[in-house]
Amino acid sequence: MRKHSNNAIWLTTLFLLLLIANGCSDPDKNGGGRGLTPPTVLSVAPTGASDACTNTIVTATFSEAMNPSTINASTFTLTDPNSATVSGTVTYNSANSTATFVPSSALATSSTYTATITTAAKDMFGNALAANDAWTFTTGISACKAVGAPTVLSVTPANGACPNTAVTATFSEAMNASTINTTTFTLSNATGTVSYDALDLTATFSPSPVLALNTTYTATITTGAQDIFGDGLAANFTWTFTTAALACQASVPLNSAASFEVLAGSTVTNTGPTVITGGDLGLSPGSAVTGFPPGVLTLPAVMHVTDPIAAQAELDLTTAYNYAAGVQGAAVLPGDMSGLTFTPGVYKTSSTVQLSTGNVTLDAQGNANAVFIFQIGSTLTTIGSTHVILAGSAQAKNVFWQVGSSATLGTNSSFEGTILALQSITLDTGASLVGRALARNGAVSMDTNAVNAP
Repeated sequence: MRKHSNNAIWLTTLFLLLLIANGCSDPDKNGGGRGLTPPTVLSVAPTGASDACTNTIVTATFSEAMNPSTINASTFTLTDPNSATVSGTVTYNSANSTATFVPSSALATSSTYTATITTAAKDMFGNALAANDAWTFTTGISACKAVGAPTVLSVTPANGACPNTAVTATFSEAMNASTINTTTFTLSNATGTVSYDALDLTATFSPSPVLALNTTYTATITTGAQDIFGDGLAANFTWTFTTAALACQASVPLNSAASFEVLAGSTVTNTGPTVITGGDLGLSPGSAVTGFPPGVLTLPAVMHVTDPIAAQAELDLTTAYNYAAGVQGAAVLPGDMSGLTFTPGVYKTSSTVQLSTGNVTLDAQGNANAVFIFQIGSTLTTIGSTHVILAGSAQAKNVFWQVGSSATLGTNSSFEGTILALQSITLDTGASLVGRALARNGAVSMDTNAVNAP
């Protein structure tokens, strides 16, 4: 009887020790468990300075990866000495967990400003800061020069452009929109209008009338183009391109939607280790993004969930969808594309389209700028293990599928081009996409997919 009692005491003691050990463990270090520790702000800049530049940017670096959709102008604010809100742009760099506030105009001299990160800023597990994090800094008695002048990072179009193309220049930083005009952005032997997209940092020259065929044009951005702090380009920036020798179909203008690999109106869902590479994931005005992880976005891609960037992308998607649907002169698009070859141009059906067996080939006939637009009145469906094949220098970035209802890519199928769907887009298990899945009103659903930029 005594032996039984000793065993019972020993087992009870062991059980209590296990409970204590488990209770003392760090919940953030239990393999596969959800993190429970609130994020913190590790460092900020500038802080406490009495000589901060009036054209400074304000940064905050976090202790862990944050949900990009919660780092915005509502959760990262700057106020002046009178407690008035300073207007500016907020961005988040996932690579170094740093949020940046760029004021829309230079700050006042000899003034104390207060920056605040609120508890609405959350990590990838949904944990919020335990309390608002606020700090102050004071600007100097005079303005100081920003480091370096703005530059032009990239331009379009390439040689072989369609006559009705637009000419664009993307800058290295935010520019003063009033200095981007027909005086500072010109095109030789052409007239047109100039606009500036502050979100994309891109100026666009839209020729009117359209350009001539087989003609070389020179575009120029002058030193009169200035950033928001009044600094102009160090020197005029010029580039040339030659238009196509033959009439061609212009591309679909995606604008800010072009930076997204996945964009939905209601929800984004994922099952399995989906990998999205080369572009962002966006949702607006929808309810939730689920399945990340196990799905991942390859850096520097980020999520934009119900934020201004995603909202603008959805607006631009609507414009692109309507443009693609309205292109005239379409040839007949058969209901089943299996075994067919299409050359550049516009194809249309008011009904459904499927790829039931084998492959469909898109042949650009040696023209890398050739554009394909497929106008589909109802659904687009590809059956499992079917493929869209690009030939003759065709590029996925120049292929557009405008779908009047929803699109489904079958199990282990491969697809090329940008899908612009009025409703939803589904990628079945193992389907791969070189292009974009852009849904105006519905969901994008994924299952162990590879989605790559076109």
